[in-house]
Amino acid sequence: MPNWTTVTEFLLLGFSDTRELQILYFVIFLAAYLAALVGNLLVLTVVTMDHHLHSPMYYFLANLSILDLGTISVIVPKSMANSLLNTRTISYAGCVAQVFLFFLFCTANLAFLTIMAYDRYVAICKPLHYEIIMNRRACVQMAASAWAAGAMYSAVHTGNTFSLPFCHSNIINQFFCEIPQLLKLSCSDAYRRELAAVAFSVFLALGCFVFIVVSYVQIFTAVWSIPSEQGRQKAFSTSIPHLIVVSLFLSTAVIAYTKPISDSPSPLDLLAAVLYSVVPPLMNPVIYSMRNREIQAALRKLLHRLIHSNNNMSIFLS
Repeated sequence: MPNWTTVTEFLLLGFSDTRELQILYFVIFLAAYLAALVGNLLVLTVVTMDHHLHSPMYYFLANLSILDLGTISVIVPKSMANSLLNTRTISYAGCVAQVFLFFLFCTANLAFLTIMAYDRYVAICKPLHYEIIMNRRACVQMAASAWAAGAMYSAVHTGNTFSLPFCHSNIINQFFCEIPQLLKLSCSDAYRRELAAVAFSVFLALGCFVFIVVSYVQIFTAVWSIPSEQGRQKAFSTSIPHLIVVSLFLSTAVIAYTKPISDSPSPLDLLAAVLYSVVPPLMNPVIYSMRNREIQAALRKLLHRLIHSNNNMSIFLS
């Protein structure tokens, strides 16, 4: 019989054992984290304050920003704290919470990206029926279903993973608690059940990607038939950013979860994890603000309002 022991904490993988490089890593990730916070909070603020953006597409975009904030906040602060304090530990309960929340946000993120593709399909391919199909009640139900699906899916994976005994080691070869890395530590054959569930998740993600691609094939076909050049540009400006975000999120996540897991710490594993957990929340606000003219206009109005209010305040104080 294997020597099973109760694991009370895990040891995460550090980016370096050199103190100077640990500080450098902390500074880089702090800058990325603050940029992601500012970018996503700006999107949330603009969508909330500008009544021209009170439409289904931007309602879903606001939810996506909340999910991006959650995704990066679950992982990066703990890793930065470990680097700054020169430690690698995370408690068992902390690891459970990290796995549950990260899987919740990622699953709901994929659900919202799929919903947004459907929203663009209805808006461009069936414009006369858009108000009926994408009414307020339907949008709220879709959003609630996405959050609920994420919570249930995450609960199943987290429960399956942490019901397994860990006896091989408590060292996770990743900078956060990742399910494939945790399964390596199990000394029970039951881990194959969760491994199969993870594989099913990858195929489900690919299924969502196929649905999104099919939707956009029909969208672009319809866009080219629009006689107005301005109409085509508007359709592209709201569709291209979403397609870029979907490609960035799914490509990095599929690479991370389908590549073979090495027995020793690998720079490739770290890079893949950073690409799908840190880069999308950081880049999504940039992609939407750079390509979406309505977001750009709303940002300019918000900045103008802030500058105007600051000038009035300065005049009042003087």
